[in-house]
Amino acid sequence: MSEKNILCLASAGGQQAPVLAAAGANVTVFDLSDQQLQQDRMVAEREGLQLKTVQGDMCDLQAFQDAEFDLIIQPISNLYVADVEAVWRECYRVLKPQGVLIASFYNPVVSIADRNPEYAKQGLIHPIYTLPYSDIQDLSAAALNAKLQAGEAVVFGHSLTDLIQGQLTAGFFIQSFYEDDQPQPRFLVDQFMPTFLATRAIKN
Repeated sequence: MSEKNILCLASAGGQQAPVLAAAGANVTVFDLSDQQLQQDRMVAEREGLQLKTVQGDMCDLQAFQDAEFDLIIQPISNLYVADVEAVWRECYRVLKPQGVLIASFYNPVVSIADRNPEYAKQGLIHPIYTLPYSDIQDLSAAALNAKLQAGEAVVFGHSLTDLIQGQLTAGFFIQSFYEDDQPQPRFLVDQFMPTFLATRAIKN
């Protein structure tokens, strides 16, 4: 890990980046939220670590040069952008040849069901949304406004085509694929199947 240039993409919050910096990597944390980036700065200062924080949109990595990073780590976060394929293209651009992208995301099945808690109490999964899903397009005006008033982020549910084939189209070779259970199930479907997905892709 020493001397590797690592981009923690849309993953601020003082979790992954400090661990990687402690392992000797040159770490850059990129996130839209300066409040989240502040957590990384706080942990780095507390632990005597060196890392760089940059604020911006994961769909636009123009703050970085072509082939700048050896590794990109993106914990579950691409549900916050409408165009996930733009993320894959930018990741491919800023990675060095043979660079690695480790990305995680939700199984899109979590996006299709009615979120009325009464259905969950009855043990029912009631699909009402189609993929790709968008809070902006699929929620009623009242529900969307209530979500925004509560300070919640707008989310998008991408198809597996966009999540998997999108990486291939960008030029990546997907070396491995992983599924895991949701440690704190939010939806009924989480109790029946692993809804965390992750890929390890290499820039050809």
